[in-house]
Amino acid sequence: MGRDVTRWAVGDRVIAPFILACGACPDCAAGNQTICAGQVVPGFTCAGSFAEFIAVPHADHNLTALPEGLDPALAAALGCRVTTAWHALTGRAALRPGEWLVIYGGGGIGMSALLLAKGLGAKIVVVDVVPEKLAEAARLGADVTLNAREADPAAAVRAATQGGADVAVEALGHPETTANALKSLRKLGRMVQVGMPAGAHLTMPIPMDAVYSGQLALFGTRGMPAWRYPSLLQFIEGAGLDLSPLVTCRVALSQASAELAAFDGPTPPGIAVITEFGA
Repeated sequence: MGRDVTRWAVGDRVIAPFILACGACPDCAAGNQTICAGQVVPGFTCAGSFAEFIAVPHADHNLTALPEGLDPALAAALGCRVTTAWHALTGRAALRPGEWLVIYGGGGIGMSALLLAKGLGAKIVVVDVVPEKLAEAARLGADVTLNAREADPAAAVRAATQGGADVAVEALGHPETTANALKSLRKLGRMVQVGMPAGAHLTMPIPMDAVYSGQLALFGTRGMPAWRYPSLLQFIEGAGLDLSPLVTCRVALSQASAELAAFDGPTPPGIAVITEFGA
């Protein structure tokens, strides 16, 4: 509790986004904390990504109260998966009931987008190359699942949706899936790039002919502003969403390196949450 913290008391159950904003700049004042020039991102701009305790700067601007009874492991799993997916679907692409959503990538972001989109009343296609993830997507309510190794995924999406998806979410950050996500859209479709381009994928070739002729909209997104947490938590409760299938593994801090190394290859469905910090 710093001297400038007025909204919180010791013992409050709270949650923070992974992008911690200053709360005072023009971008923050406009509600766009994710582009705050003075942002702090644990694990990127400061230590603390895997810490048991962490100081949250500008707590009055970055903390949100957690509902009583929410499992701490499930709360931890909300970011950056559920929070990022929520902002991508509602804050960027404005997904509407009855629209087709195609999700490229059945990891934490993809499964979060699936569950949220079902709650929003959308129809969903999930594209991946891991059969177990596609089976889990079907179990969680995907209307169509497609293995990208078995057919041209963009053509298959257009066929399954009778003309293309209204919204696409790319959750991997790879050139091939980014291009396929754009080519999966119907005219006037919207795509959200959620997967973070990194390394050799910082620059990607884009099928600009599809963007031009289809008059497509391409959105970038990163995280979720802290002020949007209440709407997300209210939606989860109001829609009766069960997000517990997202957490499939609870591990100790000593197992974190092995969990990270697993991302070098295909991984099973679900996410791991660190719940033990002792030796």
